[in-house]
Formats: sequence, C-alpha cells, structure tokens
Amino acid sequence: MAREYKDVVVGLDIGTAKIMAVVAEVLPGGELKLAGLGVAPSNGLKRGVVVNIDATVQSIQQALKEAE
Repeated sequence: MAREYKDVVVGLDIGTAKIMAVVAEVLPGGELKLAGLGVAPSNGLKRGVVVNIDATVQSIQQALKEAE
C-alpha cells in the first residue's frame, strides 16, 4: 500500500520544567498548518544543562508522541 508523505516541520522548546513540541504541515505557498502540539515534563535537565541524557531523550519522545 502506497503511503503519502507530507512536508512537515517540528519545533522543540526544551526547558528545565517542560518540553514542548509543535508539528506543522507545510502547505503549498509556504503556509503552515498546525498538526499537533505536545507537552511533557522535563526530566534529565538541571538549570538548563543535561544531567541525564536518557531521561531527557525520553521526555522529548513523550512530547513528540503527544504532538503526533
């Protein structure tokens, strides 16, 4: 079965308290259509510095999954 792929952009805001992800589809003409928004608690960061990469990656994945 053929799968249709669309042009998308993803934005990440990685903060000490939370991680936010936004997914948007790029429409013809360059306009953006919001496709999803995800928020997850930020784990693995302390004062803006990654102290546990595995926990940070897990938080990012959670925010992205919620945004899908």
